[in-house]
Amino acid sequence: GSFSNDTMNVVKEIQRINEKESGSKTSWHDKYKHSAYIFIGGLNYGMTEGDIITVFSQYGEVVDINLAREKSTGKSKGFCFLAYEDQRSTVLAVDNFNGIKLCDRTIRVDHCDDYRHIDSDEEEEKKKKRKEEEGRRRRY
Repeated sequence: GSFSNDTMNVVKEIQRINEKESGSKTSWHDKYKHSAYIFIGGLNYGMTEGDIITVFSQYGEVVDINLAREKSTGKSKGFCFLAYEDQRSTVLAVDNFNGIKLCDRTIRVDHCDDYRHIDSDEEEEKKKKRKEEEGRRRRY
């Protein structure tokens, strides 16, 4: 089958967490139950979306990634938002990846309370305008 041992282990791990969690008083993870997004910061600037997905798909199917890039150059800003198909994967990712070294950088992985994908150009435009105004104010 296409299921590798790793995948089976992850499934078992998720089941274990579920049993553990259902018996426990609300864990801090519960606050993020509705959100399958995690924040990943401190990334090596050379890493692409593909690289990040490769690493993080160890704990579940990645369904969305938004790597922050400089608008003008397209260079990575070193952080991204990533969504798993199954919210429980975020628990594993946060527990296992936060603070590890990845490509010589220590990364930070955390739950996202309410990440929204901004699809509408209108929002983007508003943001850009605000940024430009801030930029003008901030010139030294």
